[in-house]
Amino acid sequence: MTATRGVHVKGPVTLRGERVPQTTTDQRLLEGREPTEWVHTDPWRVMRIQAEFVEGFGALAELGPSVAVFGSARTGPGHPAYELAEKIGAELVRAGFGVITGGGPGTMEGANKGAAEADGTSVGLGIELPWESGLNPYVNLGVNFRYFFVRKTMFVKYSEGFIVLPGGVGTLDEMFEALTLIQTGKVTNFPIVLLGTKFWAPLLDWLRDTVVAEKMISPQDLDLLRLTDDVAQAVEWIVEAHQDRSGAEFSSGR
Repeated sequence: MTATRGVHVKGPVTLRGERVPQTTTDQRLLEGREPTEWVHTDPWRVMRIQAEFVEGFGALAELGPSVAVFGSARTGPGHPAYELAEKIGAELVRAGFGVITGGGPGTMEGANKGAAEADGTSVGLGIELPWESGLNPYVNLGVNFRYFFVRKTMFVKYSEGFIVLPGGVGTLDEMFEALTLIQTGKVTNFPIVLLGTKFWAPLLDWLRDTVVAEKMISPQDLDLLRLTDDVAQAVEWIVEAHQDRSGAEFSSGR
């Protein structure tokens, strides 16, 4: 019988003989001489994704009632959409809400500016993009993300509703994602307010005249979108939905 090399205990596992490792776990960790391709593998990405969820949940858990404001990154100060976003940010704060944006320039900056100058909570959920760097200066609580889907989860989880100003592909993506979540029952009592009749009316006409007409969606699906040019009306819809939601949670004992 071959002589053994002693006994090695590894957590609940006992190893003897040839199974006893020649190095310790700490030694293998600290030497750091292994190939580095593992940092680009899916298992490692899963850890990064998990870390982003943990950081986001931890940063926003005590945020309080807030509303997400979306719009173009390409509309600077002086643009009507930027000025409208400032008004929305300020009015939401006065109504008792924090303001959440993508943290970038343009309309997002306008909403953050309005919220910050009204002494409210101004949140920016940034995303790693090749043409944008950092959060706008009016964000007083910011979290940066690598993954769009993690960031989208934060918007929905910590928002009482969405106010959507004129914007491009990213704005449309957020709007239609929220619409899908409501239509499929994944979220409830979640208002989507489109601010800017001239910009949004042609899209609603197309949805009604083409998509509904082709029976791709139901006519009542369009009722999930509310359209206005009135900042006060937009905020009022958000307040009403928040009150309905709070009452439902209270009555159910939540």
